Amino acid sequence: MKKIAIALSILGFVVLSAASAHADLNSFLAGLNLQAKADMEGFSVKLSNQFDVSLPRVETIITRVEEPADAFMCLQLGEMADEEPERVVQTYRRKKGKGWGAVAKELGIKPGSAEFHALKRGDFELTGEGDVATDTGQTKGKDKSKSKNKGKGKGKSK
Repeated sequence: MKKIAIALSILGFVVLSAASAHADLNSFLAGLNLQAKADMEGFSVKLSNQFDVSLPRVETIITRVEEPADAFMCLQLGEMADEEPERVVQTYRRKKGKGWGAVAKELGIKPGSAEFHALKRGDFELTGEGDVATDTGQTKGKDKSKSKNKGKGKGKSK
């Protein structure tokens, strides 16, 4: 019975993902939650790989948010705003009742920007791979040279 439920959850996520590549944010997050609940360990590993954050740090973030998809959003917004995930989680906990747009604004993501429009459309992917391009031209996944070469001109340009 449990295997059937997991299989149906995965199937539902695949259908949601394929049918709505550019669905709204709520649909995207619902699909992520299905995926996470079917395989939390795999979900955590994908977050770790995609956002270049250690697995223990990802697991801590997941415990501090309401839904697993919220951990994805904290990492995604942190990357978009060039903020540490912990700061995003703090902002999320203060603003969660007001929505992701309020969290994004608090982090300095301007309404009307490409990043804000991507947020509203739910134009994200969980691939488990770093440096994945989105339709907005932004990259997902940290530029690993950024922290090692801080101030040396080898970081990601904006």
